[in-house]
Amino acid sequence: MDLSVALYIVPTPIGNLGDISNRAIEVLNHVSLIACEDTRHSGKLLSHFGIETRKTALHDHNERDRAQWIIQKLGNGEAVALISDAGTPLISDPGYHLVKQVREAGFNVIPLPGPCAAITALSASGLPSDRFSFEGFLPSKEKGRLDKLAALKEDPRTLIFYESPHRIVHSLESIVTALGGEREIVMAREVTKTFETFLSGSAADVLQNVKDDPNQQRGEIVLMCHGHRTEAESEFSTTVINTLKILCQELPLKKAAALTGQIYDIKKNALYKHGLEIGL
Repeated sequence: MDLSVALYIVPTPIGNLGDISNRAIEVLNHVSLIACEDTRHSGKLLSHFGIETRKTALHDHNERDRAQWIIQKLGNGEAVALISDAGTPLISDPGYHLVKQVREAGFNVIPLPGPCAAITALSASGLPSDRFSFEGFLPSKEKGRLDKLAALKEDPRTLIFYESPHRIVHSLESIVTALGGEREIVMAREVTKTFETFLSGSAADVLQNVKDDPNQQRGEIVLMCHGHRTEAESEFSTTVINTLKILCQELPLKKAAALTGQIYDIKKNALYKHGLEIGL
């Protein structure tokens, strides 16, 4: 495989090793250097696939300085790959400063598609996925969490957070306090791994389930919150609105509203009016 001189952004599996792509393996085998968030952690993955390429550590504490050294490697005609501990680099992982400096130095940055916990979890959540906001990790301190969530309270997009096992209860409590116990949420845990679990329902119910079952306080977690709904939107469930949208793909809004109303025993005029409001 003949690689051009560039920085390659290479996603790695978030759990299931079978999710790595053939292209990712080829790139990691043929670059001159792999920049890893943690060389010991990544060493196990690379060894599993028989990849013996030289490694160097690039993490939050050395990224700015290490970037110039990597740019020198690129200047010498060497191709370099960037990987994180799991998933797509830069998504709540190091790499931003490196990519910025490499681009400013005039070298190409070539991204590979691949695993990302946020997108993988969202696709199976049942929450609206047409508009969403990835917010990374919530602040570790309660005041910071509450302030952050308060600023997002009226955001209409689906909100996506990463969370760690030892903070999950505190974060769910903050969500109940700031967004309301009735807010619809989904908690995805250990996505693509053996004990993959999705908990869905009101924030208050999910919090109680997590408190009652210590197993839900283990592993890697993605928290997803339904966006803010106006009073008109709150009148109908997500299921009803999704049905209306699907029917509108084949029928005029008036007929789609009538059929949806018949299915769910809802007044068709109210559905028709709401359909007009959301542009169906």
